[in-house]
Amino acid sequence: MSFTDTDKLAINTIRVLAADATANANSGHPGAPMGMAPVAHVLFNKFMRFNPKNPKWHNRDRFILSNGHACMLQYALLHLYGYELSMDDLKSFRHIDSITPGHPEAHDTPGIEVTTGPLGQGISNAVGLAMAQAHTAATFNKPGYELIDNYTYCFLGDGCLMEGVSSEASSLAGHLQLGNLIAIWDDNHISIDGDTNQAFTEDVVKRYESYGWHVEYVHDGDHDLEGIAAAIKRCQEVKDKPSLIKLRTIIGFGSKNQGTHGVHGSPLKADDIKQLKEKFGFNPEESFVVPQEVYDLCHKASAKGAAAEEEWNKLFEKYAKEYKTEHDDLVRRIKGDLPEGWEKHLPVYTPNDPAVASRKLSETVLSKVFDVLPELIGGSADLTGSNLTLVKGTVDFQPPATKLGDYSGRYIRYGVREHAMGAIMNGIAGYGGLIPYGGTFLNFVSYAAGAVRLSSLSQVRTIWVATHDSIGLGEDGPTHQPIETLAHFRALPNMMVWRPADGNETSAAYYQALVSKHTPSIIALSRQNLPQLEGSVIDKAVKGGYVLHEQEGADITLVSTGSEVCICIDAVKELKEKHNIKARVVSMPCFEVFDAQPKDYRLSVLPDGIPSLSVEVMSTMGWERYTHEQFGLNRFGASGAYKDVYKKFEFTPEGIAKRAVATVDFWKDVPNIRSPINRAFQQLI
Repeated sequence: MSFTDTDKLAINTIRVLAADATANANSGHPGAPMGMAPVAHVLFNKFMRFNPKNPKWHNRDRFILSNGHACMLQYALLHLYGYELSMDDLKSFRHIDSITPGHPEAHDTPGIEVTTGPLGQGISNAVGLAMAQAHTAATFNKPGYELIDNYTYCFLGDGCLMEGVSSEASSLAGHLQLGNLIAIWDDNHISIDGDTNQAFTEDVVKRYESYGWHVEYVHDGDHDLEGIAAAIKRCQEVKDKPSLIKLRTIIGFGSKNQGTHGVHGSPLKADDIKQLKEKFGFNPEESFVVPQEVYDLCHKASAKGAAAEEEWNKLFEKYAKEYKTEHDDLVRRIKGDLPEGWEKHLPVYTPNDPAVASRKLSETVLSKVFDVLPELIGGSADLTGSNLTLVKGTVDFQPPATKLGDYSGRYIRYGVREHAMGAIMNGIAGYGGLIPYGGTFLNFVSYAAGAVRLSSLSQVRTIWVATHDSIGLGEDGPTHQPIETLAHFRALPNMMVWRPADGNETSAAYYQALVSKHTPSIIALSRQNLPQLEGSVIDKAVKGGYVLHEQEGADITLVSTGSEVCICIDAVKELKEKHNIKARVVSMPCFEVFDAQPKDYRLSVLPDGIPSLSVEVMSTMGWERYTHEQFGLNRFGASGAYKDVYKKFEFTPEGIAKRAVATVDFWKDVPNIRSPINRAFQQLI
């Protein structure tokens, strides 16, 4: 593969644009874009298959910038190749309301596949994208119809390799033999603190070889364009292993401070930019300049991508005639729509049905909808028998060579890798056409908090099946009993946290999780059995909060979630018989969904004039938004049989009644009790 002076000019154009944009913003990271400009040009111009006029073409190659601080590199590429990202957008880099924010965000910028920033997340997303491609190809490709054959390319830095989440994900990728994944490591020996010899001296090549990756080494990433291209080509030829290219570069190449941490996270000084432009043949008096021959070179590559999509569209039309069912299913999935009538398969319960743990109720939902939602793909972090996430008869997602399953399989064995599971689910969701779910104990969703936060920010549909949701798990004790977890994730914008009280509420939680295209969900599920409640119906529960037990002339409203709701129902009898207090009960399985209801509905559930008490075996933080008083657990739990643990902390009908009496006594002389729902405003934005 040969390269011309125009290729070199394109590379230097990227470097100068990165220097100009970070200087104009007086903020940003010019070093990595300047150092990685050669490999970025080689990849986009000679290998990547994409169409800027249709950034969502399903068989496009995916590019992930895991070292997201280097995003001016990606923004420059998107601009040069004709995506809807103008020169004015580059000038607005890191400015308010621009589509060129300080780290790549998928919902802001055309051509950005996933939201990256926290290091290690992007390479882990890339594993998910590669898994999604392998599964989609195995599901829809037919003889003569290689519909899905795209690659996932990922740039990553030393910081990504230091973060544990990348190790988890890379280990799984090696096991899964993902030959469609090619990662390129910017081995520039510099992190924020300085030379990596201070903290990062392991042999990364040996580590990745031990994971089962193919590894290439390009010694001169600053000049050896032919060597870069040859390495990528060799990686493409390896079909049974993911690949890592160790690319030795000089950070901030061309700067007076190249090779130092001084160019990592600070704009270049004016005199440095001047000499940089003179060195690369640009007018130092001009900024944000792209030579026409560079545009022409890049647009020529984009035209090839557009032609590739046109050929693919013709193939897809032929496919539709021969495989209409599969064609229509893939079209539907890519749109993110669910099959018509799928919700009729959700199980419905009556109070006559037996008490069942909500983790078991979750398993029942999955088993009922799994066949009618073929896009549903999921697994567990080595807790399958506890999370109950495996639908009977499901094939494992495994490399065929292992004879443990195949790539068309829909059950993923994540191993003990919660953080990677979260980041991989973001990648699977970001690929399109699939809805990922993953199981672990609720307490260990906290291990994946970084990825969970990015699910919310990225507006992707991921589902956490979070079992063993409280002190009700019993003997495992405080290390496994979540206390603060719900408060943490309820605080996340755009996150549905469900804690269903029975079967109908579990079905409601899954209904909302599956229909919400742009919001992730955590469904917190019990280990202990829960009765099917009188007054519980799916149509009410899908509103996030509803009156489960109404009482005319009530003295108090008990508001609860999950396994404590049935105890509140028993407390109603205790209050009436022993204290002559009338109580109503509200079930509040999801704050986020309840908050989205009209104010008049919320006030009908939590009205003025009645004091309210929340009951949940978790931190009370956040409950003051809904109730006047809170009964919770603001300390760690205890080890013992679950009934004994509940009794110790007085989460019994008697314990609830005692606190309800105190609430009624305290508020009885307060005139015109105002519902916590009745506020001047509830959200600033």
